[in-house]
Amino acid sequence: MLKIAIQKSGRLSEQSLRLIEECGIRLATTDRKLKADAANFPIQVLFLRDDDIPQYVEDGVADIGIVGENEVWEKGKDVRVIRQLGFARCRLSLAIAKDESYEGLSYFNGKKIATSYPRILRKQLAQLNIEARIEEVGGSVEIAPGVGLAQGIFDIVGTGSTLLMNGLKEVCTLVHSEAVLIANNDLSAEAQSVLSQLLFRISAVRNAGCNKYILLNAPNERLEEIVALLPGMKSPTVLPLALSGWSSVHTVIREQAFWEVISQLRSLGAEGILVVDIEKMIL
Repeated sequence: MLKIAIQKSGRLSEQSLRLIEECGIRLATTDRKLKADAANFPIQVLFLRDDDIPQYVEDGVADIGIVGENEVWEKGKDVRVIRQLGFARCRLSLAIAKDESYEGLSYFNGKKIATSYPRILRKQLAQLNIEARIEEVGGSVEIAPGVGLAQGIFDIVGTGSTLLMNGLKEVCTLVHSEAVLIANNDLSAEAQSVLSQLLFRISAVRNAGCNKYILLNAPNERLEEIVALLPGMKSPTVLPLALSGWSSVHTVIREQAFWEVISQLRSLGAEGILVVDIEKMIL
């Protein structure tokens, strides 16, 4: 049985559970009081506070965990980051009062900065040769400048709306973070075997999410040029249509790459272009 810790509530929790579901794993219960066993895979989910997950994984209470990379950096626990998961992306930025004049990072020299991430901030400031006092706070970081606790803050920023609501402006992003899969450094052979199976499923899900299945009809006289734009995993599948002089081209391509060549495909005479989501993709 592989024990995986995920956040008990919030956006990261929902995205983690969605990933587990997309991996074909069905949880027997979703009440999230403490834990849930999978009905069709040797895994047990533990629902914890996100800032507790690195500690639980280090201590072996959980074998693996899904947590924001920022929590891994801040807690400094002895765990392995084994996979970036591509969701729950955010940035950790410096912000100051919106009416303050700002001309660069030197603004923070000699100033006080409030944050819930003192370890990360201390490291970043040292790399930037900025000497500032760090005021560690447990929550409500955004109110610190308004009540005179600090001249700036360092915190997670998503859309920036929370900063605006508190009369602040973002002035510098110091680090980017996303959800990662972490693991204990001393997994048993059984746990490692189950983890390998889980990583295989996660790869299939993530590969599918980044790619699209493309089908289109192409005039044979432009077929070579069209195929050159759609290399696919190895090469496109080309099938003759019932209509003389036309072929059907099938391929898998990264979604961003498709948008970059769509106008060229149309100019070469491609018609009936279909873009289809892929549920799983095994490379």
